[in-house]
Amino acid sequence: MSTLVTDQGMLHFEVFGRGQPVILLHGWLGSWGVWQETMAYLSRSYRTYALDFWGFGESGKKRTSYAMQDFVQLVDQFMEYLGIDQAPLVGHSMGGTVGLMVALQNPHRTNKVVVIGSPIEGTSLAFPLKMAGIRPVARLVYNAMWALKLGIRAAAPLISRDRRWPAMFNDDISRTTLMSFMESIRSLRQTDLRSFLSQINLPVMGMYGDRDIIVKPDQWQHLAAKVPYVRIERFRQAGHFIMLDETQRFIISLSDFLASKVYPKRDLVEFPITTSTTLSMSA
Repeated sequence: MSTLVTDQGMLHFEVFGRGQPVILLHGWLGSWGVWQETMAYLSRSYRTYALDFWGFGESGKKRTSYAMQDFVQLVDQFMEYLGIDQAPLVGHSMGGTVGLMVALQNPHRTNKVVVIGSPIEGTSLAFPLKMAGIRPVARLVYNAMWALKLGIRAAAPLISRDRRWPAMFNDDISRTTLMSFMESIRSLRQTDLRSFLSQINLPVMGMYGDRDIIVKPDQWQHLAAKVPYVRIERFRQAGHFIMLDETQRFIISLSDFLASKVYPKRDLVEFPITTSTTLSMSA
């Protein structure tokens, strides 16, 4: 366990491996723990960092703001403290949206962005997540956490095929506060990056599970239409947690993207007949 004491509070992160840095960003109500298998594999070639956003996991929870912009600043501050000038950002769900925002606001910090089941527009969130950003609803749900956990356990097979996921969720949500629970999802709900995507002049890979019930899986279409350098991987049998549902294919696709040095501009869309559909780009 590693921590940084910053002027914004304590920041928790984990680090595996040696080599060029790669930074992993978790989703709403998550923590660095969702990346353990990914880190174990990538650490063979990279120095992987997985951090907990403010209000989640083991990071500080005494803030009054947990907006998307706060998380963008957190990534910048984290890299500054560790002396990391630039690194690929790999983000799941909310973390991927943060990664895109870093690429837009602080493009010197990253040379590649991977988004996994991430909302490009906040309206793509499932209805219960939108409601969680409303103060009275959030307070009611948070104060009846036992009911939320029971509901999640019942819905778990629709969210992830990994049987470990409900226990991971219970552990992570138990470490949130009402403010981090409510303010982060409200800010994500209000985010819309569609009109800014064409400004991202670095390689982006979008991974989306066709069975995702948390974020509408058609969000990949915004990336495909507007990001100049883009690769899309669609996972037919996966839900929101692709890294858990189709771990092997996820790792292979991620590793290939991180290692690749050729990123032709978007021009031709092809859908090979595989277990996952790839949007390939050729000049």
